[in-house]
Amino acid sequence: MPVRMHPAIEPYEGNASLRRHARALFSVPITVRHLCRGGVRTNRGISLDLGEGGLGAIVQGDVHVGDTVAIDLRLSEQSLTTVAIVRHASSVRSGFEFVGLTPEERLQITSIIGQS
Repeated sequence: MPVRMHPAIEPYEGNASLRRHARALFSVPITVRHLCRGGVRTNRGISLDLGEGGLGAIVQGDVHVGDTVAIDLRLSEQSLTTVAIVRHASSVRSGFEFVGLTPEERLQITSIIGQS
């Protein structure tokens, strides 16, 4: 499924005082995988915003604060799979903090959100 990006990604300042990295509005389909009783659970969702420190998303199913998850998403023409910790979870929105991004992955993200 092709992903369409809005040509002008604008900075997103929600909870900016609590974040170490700026975020930009960024909406693409995501897949969230995490280990739970009975195996690996896969949830689908859509990202809301993205920064080099993490992303906000709407996710189907349950994720819980403190869970370690793998997130698959598309950055422009490249796919990214990263590990993240759930830092916020509600019935409406979840927040994920990336863990262990490589310098190349950070560069992919910063080029998408217009930071340097």
